[in-house]
Amino acid sequence: MDHLAAVGDPELREALLFARSHARPVTADELAHEKGLHRNVARSRLERLVEAGLLAVGYERRTGRSGPGAGRPAKTYSVVPQLESIEFPLGRGESLAGLLVAALVARGGEKPLRDVGIEFGRDLARSAKLRPARSLETGFERVCAAVRRLGYQASLEQIGVKGAVIATPTCPLRPLVRARPEAVEIDRGMWACLASCALDGVEVGRVRCETRDCFDDHASCKVVFELRRR
Repeated sequence: MDHLAAVGDPELREALLFARSHARPVTADELAHEKGLHRNVARSRLERLVEAGLLAVGYERRTGRSGPGAGRPAKTYSVVPQLESIEFPLGRGESLAGLLVAALVARGGEKPLRDVGIEFGRDLARSAKLRPARSLETGFERVCAAVRRLGYQASLEQIGVKGAVIATPTCPLRPLVRARPEAVEIDRGMWACLASCALDGVEVGRVRCETRDCFDDHASCKVVFELRRR
């Protein structure tokens, strides 16, 4: 089963979105409980997503387990890096986006790209109903939760007074950045806007996307934020 067939199946798409909506790997029991499914049905859907290359299997000990299998590591399913857009017909969206990026660079360099990213981030914030928070940690957790609600897995990896790091295997713009590295300014503008919408009384200074991770097929993207108090 390939990516396109998997996301074209409503039941598998629902299971994939469930996995992407969580900050940590999920289990068949969690999917079954959330969607009212038999555990075997939930496990079958997750395994088919593994077959399609959209999830990866792991094992970890989970507290609070009871019944058969209690005490043994639980089989978990984690979101894998999304390296290409899932679309039909294949490749046309990224080709068009690449032409638009090239045109913007030719007209004004990095600033037009960042402005586009800011507007895109504002649209995502509205769609996800992202609200500001006074606490830095709460604000960045809200950014991650908002991105997950939109179908892109993200989690807060590090937080401090002067900055934060978000890890995301399925950054919305990762496929575009891989195809056109200069589009990283769109990505930075998007994340800066999302953070600004979630933080009250804090100015988002510099946003640095660790683009080397975008080109590592097995790594999550790392988005690094530098902050200043207003």
